[in-house]
Amino acid sequence: MKAAVFHEAGKPLVIETLDDPKPRPTDVIIKVHRCGICGTDLHMTSGDAWAYPPDSIPGHEFAGEIVEVGSQVEGFKKGDNITAVPTAGCGHCDGCTHHVWPLCDNLEPIMGGFGEYMRIPSRAALKLPSSFTFGDIALVEPYAVGLYGVRVAAIQPGDRVLILGAGTVALTTAFWAKRLGAGRVVIASRSARREPMALEMGADAFVQTGDDEVQKVVEALGGAPQIVFECAGAPGLLAQAVQHVRKFGQVVSMGFCTSPDSVIPALVSMKAARLSFPVGYGLRDFEYVADTMLAGDIDPKTIITSVISLGELPIVFEDLRGPNTQTKVQVSFAGM
Repeated sequence: MKAAVFHEAGKPLVIETLDDPKPRPTDVIIKVHRCGICGTDLHMTSGDAWAYPPDSIPGHEFAGEIVEVGSQVEGFKKGDNITAVPTAGCGHCDGCTHHVWPLCDNLEPIMGGFGEYMRIPSRAALKLPSSFTFGDIALVEPYAVGLYGVRVAAIQPGDRVLILGAGTVALTTAFWAKRLGAGRVVIASRSARREPMALEMGADAFVQTGDDEVQKVVEALGGAPQIVFECAGAPGLLAQAVQHVRKFGQVVSMGFCTSPDSVIPALVSMKAARLSFPVGYGLRDFEYVADTMLAGDIDPKTIITSVISLGELPIVFEDLRGPNTQTKVQVSFAGM
């Protein structure tokens, strides 16, 4: 099979020919049809403190068709269209009992969506109707990220919500915040480029950060936000979120920043604000996203800005590290 392989930070992905994966008794093998590029893929290959293992195949926002089934697999068959939670949990530890599989003590990472074929433990797989496009299916994972963060925030009916950032995590967070009880929702970002998309995804208003941004947010929300979601993962944004949040409010960090970030505890204390750092999701989050898609409440393709081939991936991947006009880019394996 052909796959894009990460060897080491500072070098682009390399398209290589590798052996096709073989299933274990409880695995399925899928032919990948679509896979999204996630900001985590960029962070984990950039040379920061955290990195993917050398010689690995990134890609965890995938959609594919089962082409081989392990001898002990039940509930799946060849031809089923599926995606999967990117970590298979053991089912017994604290992470699993809280339905947060990425925090499983014995997790099995599942990535490789930048290759033509993948091996997936069936316990982590989710079968989806044939009415879903592969582009839709590959968006279940990023929508689940936003869903889990909003669930952790425990939004109360009518809460004013501010979202810092306007990328995929921010947009899916706005979508779920509006559907799970928020009153007014504002997305704030340095660039106004994604303002139309932010409004389409559920935000009531968009604020360009900079001069007088706190006052602009208050005016757009009708008061200071009870909940601030930090969704960009850049140093300095936690302090920015604390500046915005109202007294007795909550800051939810979803940007997964891998660099040190400074927060002055006394400033947080003077607002009696809570900070939370959710990560992950479970299979039930994936199922809820899929059910919402099936009900017609989501047009997932709203956030897709480009579909590229595997051959184009190494160049596009590097381009996404700098200023760009993309939101969600997906790799298509059509015709391979």
